[in-house]
Amino acid sequence: MTKDALIETFDLSKTYHLKGRDKHRNALKDVNISIKKGEIFGLLGPNGAGKTTLIQILTTLLHPTSGYAIIDGHHLIKDAKKIKSKIALMLGSDMLYHRITAHDNLKFFCKLYQVPKYEQKILEMSKLFGIEKWLNQYVEHLSSGLKMKLALARTLLLERYILFLDEPTRGLDVKTVNLFIDIIKNVGSTVIFTSHDLSVVEKLCDRIAFIKDGKIIKIWTQDEIRNLAGPGITVEIFLDTKKQELISELRDHDFILVNSDHMNENILVYLKERKDYKNLLNLLGKYEITKIKEVEPSLEDLFLKLID
Repeated sequence: MTKDALIETFDLSKTYHLKGRDKHRNALKDVNISIKKGEIFGLLGPNGAGKTTLIQILTTLLHPTSGYAIIDGHHLIKDAKKIKSKIALMLGSDMLYHRITAHDNLKFFCKLYQVPKYEQKILEMSKLFGIEKWLNQYVEHLSSGLKMKLALARTLLLERYILFLDEPTRGLDVKTVNLFIDIIKNVGSTVIFTSHDLSVVEKLCDRIAFIKDGKIIKIWTQDEIRNLAGPGITVEIFLDTKKQELISELRDHDFILVNSDHMNENILVYLKERKDYKNLLNLLGKYEITKIKEVEPSLEDLFLKLID
């Protein structure tokens, strides 16, 4: 095991065999990561990449097909009970009980995990997230944003020093996302979380691992994350006709990368340098463009640039 590693995986793999077919799908394939105590580690990638599967395995919800992990000196499979006593998991708002009140949810989990003086802590955490007015509401009547805040509160109340958070900022407003970032930075726990939100990753993570098709493609440090976007820009182009024709023309120019995944509604292109914006506008002159705007690049756009 790597020195100073709190969590380390060794060729961790998960294969699903599809019913009625002689086929299988590799949700994870030979994943090797090492995470230090106190580190905030991000897992990023497109939908279906294997992020949630990895979280579920490391929190003992799933068994790997092969490989293993060591968490705080304990074997993932042999010492599952000991690992469970050290971790807290948030899988969106799915781990809440919707037919009881928000307060009863928090109280239930605090009692289950033997959190001392939980009533005072529930009140303080509720005020922190701004949900104290909704504590007596049934969870099924809360908005998706309030459910996510409640799920975050529930996870942090357990006071565990290893936190696994799966898409914790999904559906949250900007103010709450910034609050989440401040809280996690100061919580003092080792944090492993998945996200599609590059801005959260940039502000929060010490390192990130990019996952695609169940494999770790690359692991970046914080300094490398800041430099991912480079000198280029991402531009979104809207038009009603001749989309395929425009895409074909754009691909003939080496200063442009075209994300074809977006071509049903629009065209998303990455310009390697800002000075190429003028050249792009010249190309668009003969097309009936309804709108064009510069956008913050998504993780997938940055990855497209990196593998080109």
